[in-house]
Amino acid sequence: MVIKINNLSILYGAAKVLNDISLEVPDGAVGLLGPNGAGKSTLIKTLLGFLTPDAGGAAVLGMDVRTHAVDIRQQVGYMPENDCLMPGMNAVGFVAYVGELCGMPASDAMQRAHETLDYVGLDEARYRLVETYSTGMKQRIKLAQALVHDPKLLFLDEPTNGMDPSGRQEMLDLIKDISTHKGMHLILSSHLLPDVEYVCPNVVALNRGKIVVQGNIEELKDQQQQIFELKIKGDREVYLAALQRYNCQWELAEESGLRVTLPDKVDGNIFFKLALETGIQIRQFKLLKQSLEDIFVEAVGEE
Repeated sequence: MVIKINNLSILYGAAKVLNDISLEVPDGAVGLLGPNGAGKSTLIKTLLGFLTPDAGGAAVLGMDVRTHAVDIRQQVGYMPENDCLMPGMNAVGFVAYVGELCGMPASDAMQRAHETLDYVGLDEARYRLVETYSTGMKQRIKLAQALVHDPKLLFLDEPTNGMDPSGRQEMLDLIKDISTHKGMHLILSSHLLPDVEYVCPNVVALNRGKIVVQGNIEELKDQQQQIFELKIKGDREVYLAALQRYNCQWELAEESGLRVTLPDKVDGNIFFKLALETGIQIRQFKLLKQSLEDIFVEAVGEE
């Protein structure tokens, strides 16, 4: 278990930014979701030891955030949302300096800086001043500085911000490789739900300081209501009236199709039963799997 949180609360004045949350974060890659003000940044700062819990507690890699904040920061990598670069330094010098701040000897830090810049695709730009970098290159160097000391756990805050589509996909592929082949655990905080779904098998969603969704993404999808898309031939109004008897919700889809949501305890066989009763022909029929965005919107809406 990478992170364990017990009844954690953080107050800003009288407002509870994190409200009595408890959570066990599994190994591997975990997505952290939530609208602005949900408490994501506050949670990350707390886990890094920059904020002291007002109630409850948390442990990162088995270390208490209250008593081992420096030890935690030496063993984790942090890629912040905002730029953290130092003008006047070239890339390799900057990344090596971050390695030294984490306790690495200067020679080891320089060697690792070259290796991580190669890995993130900045090998040919390693001697350029960081202020001359494009947005995409700045995102890559922020990832490099988070990796330089070979951490056990990475916190990545909006790692694809400002990147063009091809650069964004390359960044996501890098992050996925880190998780699956480099043996590092990671927490990916992003407002781009497809990014999280591409990289992370597990997810935690916050809203108003509380956890509204947590678990394996595929299992969460399977727990949602069944949604079917179908095309029919015949009197559609008669068929829809028959579906309403079973409390089915429906909406028109593209090309005169129907998208129907079944209530609990009603399975897909109902479509064929009602087609037989009403003399309708079903020309197309498929089960639609909900996306992570569907799950998140539903959870936040309920909250």
